[in-house]
Amino acid sequence: MEKIGRYRWTVVGLLFFATTINYLDRQIIGLLKPVIETEFNWSEKDYANIVMVFSMAYALGLFIFGRFVDTMGTKIGYLVSIVTWSLAAMAHGLVRSTGGFMAVRGLLGITEGGNFPSAIKSVAEWFPKKERALATGIFNSGANIGAVVAPILVPILLVAYGWRMAFVITGAIGFIWVVFWLIYYEIPTRQKRLGAAENAYIHSDPADAVAEEQPVPWVRLFGIRQTWAFIAGKFIPDPIWWFFLFWLPSYFSSTFNIDLKKPSLELIFVYTFTTIGSIGGGWLSGFLIHKNWPVFKARKTAMLIYALLVTPIIFIQFAQEKWTVVFMIALAMAAHAAWSANIFTTVSDMFPKRAVSSVVGIGGMAGGIGSILFPLFVGFLLDKYKLLGNIQTGYNILFVICGCAYLVAWGIIHLCAPRMEKVEI
Repeated sequence: MEKIGRYRWTVVGLLFFATTINYLDRQIIGLLKPVIETEFNWSEKDYANIVMVFSMAYALGLFIFGRFVDTMGTKIGYLVSIVTWSLAAMAHGLVRSTGGFMAVRGLLGITEGGNFPSAIKSVAEWFPKKERALATGIFNSGANIGAVVAPILVPILLVAYGWRMAFVITGAIGFIWVVFWLIYYEIPTRQKRLGAAENAYIHSDPADAVAEEQPVPWVRLFGIRQTWAFIAGKFIPDPIWWFFLFWLPSYFSSTFNIDLKKPSLELIFVYTFTTIGSIGGGWLSGFLIHKNWPVFKARKTAMLIYALLVTPIIFIQFAQEKWTVVFMIALAMAAHAAWSANIFTTVSDMFPKRAVSSVVGIGGMAGGIGSILFPLFVGFLLDKYKLLGNIQTGYNILFVICGCAYLVAWGIIHLCAPRMEKVEI
């Protein structure tokens, strides 16, 4: 018998690399915020508006790229996305006003919208169901590697070259990925490096015997309960992740007087722990499936565990020691990463491959809408308590919201899709 190859894991490596760059380009503004806000005299509301513009554009980008990737394919879709977002990231170094920041953040948001629809569809094309959550967890951990690298790399670039060149240099990294993508990526049916045994393994799910057709119309997808389950799984938790991503450096700076011009051990620990959560979160549901659990039961059990692991952050206000606070935040973010690995995989569990990117785009847009609204509340709340001289109370309220959000989302998912039945289109 021919040995099953491992080329599909090379594909995951490419997706991991892209997602690392994606989050590095996205997070850098949070690390540079204390420097830039002084130069441009930003209030918390100004910064919240910039985050909101990015979130709004990202929601639109997910919606657009979801259909674009299903129509043009993963190779072209991903290539267009990363080339344009790399240019947008570099353009941050040219702006001279708050309005300019809003414009380039909007462009970055739209173009970064191609990352997850392309990556999730690639996983659906290259992996059978029992390995998809693990593959998704691995490539999604790139988000956390990007977040680990950023607190180390960005302060070095800031001191050596200034904040403008920090944007230019990190943005240019995307063009390195383009070279590897063009050389190594192709869908399985066109990949000459793929062995026959691995090709058969990739297409071992019964549904793969059905020929793929044209993408499913968006309107039709909105009438399916499983679409709304995924929407709930993104609309409620995604704003929590954005809050951590964009405000965590400021929280550490204001709470523990951390100098963000130097590498932050606290941020490095948080995102390293989050990386473990992403990979472990994808592994757990796959492990349960290997133990002959039904796919839907394995996914939902894993997601319930992760929702419960976020709840201790409600009690962060009672923690007195810095590293206790850091660990509680790290646990919550690791649980989110584990949740994310599984919620994305539910799309390829429930929908045929020809609809995967479109559904991911719709759910991603819903998460983006939530991420538009939440920063407005965050900015208002933090500005209010900052004026009262007690910004920590504002953060404590936000942490209570974070602790409850995932259980609410899980409950709605269960109501919409109790058994996560396969959609017949």
